[in-house]
Amino acid sequence: MLRDEILHGDLMPGERLRVSALNKRYQMGLTPLREALVRLASEGLVENEANRGASVRQASVSELRDLFSARREIEAICLRRAMANRTPEWEAEILRAQHLLSRTPVPKSSEDRARAAHWEAMHRQFHRALVAACDSQWRLSFWETLADHSERYRKLRLVTPGPDQADPRNIKAEHEAIAQAVLAGDEDRAVALMDSHLAATEQVVAQILRKTESKEGETA
Repeated sequence: MLRDEILHGDLMPGERLRVSALNKRYQMGLTPLREALVRLASEGLVENEANRGASVRQASVSELRDLFSARREIEAICLRRAMANRTPEWEAEILRAQHLLSRTPVPKSSEDRARAAHWEAMHRQFHRALVAACDSQWRLSFWETLADHSERYRKLRLVTPGPDQADPRNIKAEHEAIAQAVLAGDEDRAVALMDSHLAATEQVVAQILRKTESKEGETA
């Protein structure tokens, strides 16, 4: 539950995670809560500070850049391997996931957390379907870790008014174009479209973070 709330934006970067408050929130004992915090710290989602307790890992532009650079590299590798190992079942799952995602409305308000969580689940399902035939458990494990952390950052875009509202992206069209290139067997185009798709998200979130950091600097 903690992990889901961190990834889905219910617990935001930098938010303190007091065990007593979590005990009331989840109605669970202190021991499993402490164990959960330790596990999440090992995944890089929680930070532990001496004498200050735990908090949700902070978000920064520098980490965002590093994260998405690694994500784009791993995504390209996994996508090419999956396309080389294509099967009719893999293609059918991509079509199914893309169809479900296309029918899932993107949340219009930063207050619509439930809709944001549902869209994120469908979005993750689509991206996972694309690389599922990678045939490398290690690479897919790295992909899942990078996707988790990307999701944490991307959630800032879903729950924060973004700088691209005046010229919104057609996310649905981006996903459709990627799926079509993958199913057509055009590796170079599929990888290029995916790279552009991830880079666009990175750019929008970076602008949000820079704006947030600027406000915090003025307040300090």
